[in-house]
Amino acid sequence: MVMLDRNGTNLGGIIRRQRVIKPLTQQELATMSGVSPSHLGRIERGERFPSARVLRRIAKPLGFEEDELFTLAGYLSPQSVDKAETDQGHTDGQIDPYVAGVLAREPVEVQRTVIAILTMLKLLSRA
Repeated sequence: MVMLDRNGTNLGGIIRRQRVIKPLTQQELATMSGVSPSHLGRIERGERFPSARVLRRIAKPLGFEEDELFTLAGYLSPQSVDKAETDQGHTDGQIDPYVAGVLAREPVEVQRTVIAILTMLKLLSRA
């Protein structure tokens, strides 16, 4: 049985796909994050839901911004992230709030694809 997150998405599947894209083994991610390989495996299979502490530890090695992974897990709403950026007066290269709103209505697979493309474009623009 796959455990869905608070948004009704398969967070473990998203984490596994991102790990494979990086490409990292579970052991490599475990070493980088300090989370045991067996626990990572249970998260990826949907047998366990990661705590905020575990999400924080695996976000950077997987190439996620911490708030992005927290939003995917349902710990943060996209609106609270957008409001915090607006309150600060800048977006630090984050997705425009309008685009984020449109994207939020798309299936998770589409969201992940668009975010991956935007991330690659951002990295290419720095080179």
